[in-house]
Amino acid sequence: MGAAVAKRYWEDAAASLEAIGTEEDDPKAALRRYPEVFRLSLKNENRLCLGSFMSAEHDDLPEPVMKEVQAFTDVNVPWLGRMLSSAGIVGSDDGAETKARAIFALIAGAQLMARSRSDITLFDTLVEAYQSTGLLPA
Repeated sequence: MGAAVAKRYWEDAAASLEAIGTEEDDPKAALRRYPEVFRLSLKNENRLCLGSFMSAEHDDLPEPVMKEVQAFTDVNVPWLGRMLSSAGIVGSDDGAETKARAIFALIAGAQLMARSRSDITLFDTLVEAYQSTGLLPA
């Protein structure tokens, strides 16, 4: 049952990312919207993203659940990489994956910090800081 829940979660995340990519003609605009996928969990009763929550319990997860949880990252990182490449922010596939992993970790970390304080504005402040420093497109 845990594997089915995790699978549904990453499938929903993939659909949300594809919708953002479709709705936005500009890949930089799509990248600017990326944090909203994580912000939604905070807005919904200060919840933590299921992928992040279950990843923290990695060692205790049965193998089928672990694979579905890892699929959440495997959906996010390639999507980010495609957007980064399309936006001309990175020039190589290796650079796209490296930066995509960093962005994924930044946003998941911002969500965790905001949740630990029950303060969605902290998430917003961190995202703005990432944008102003160039870690995310502004």
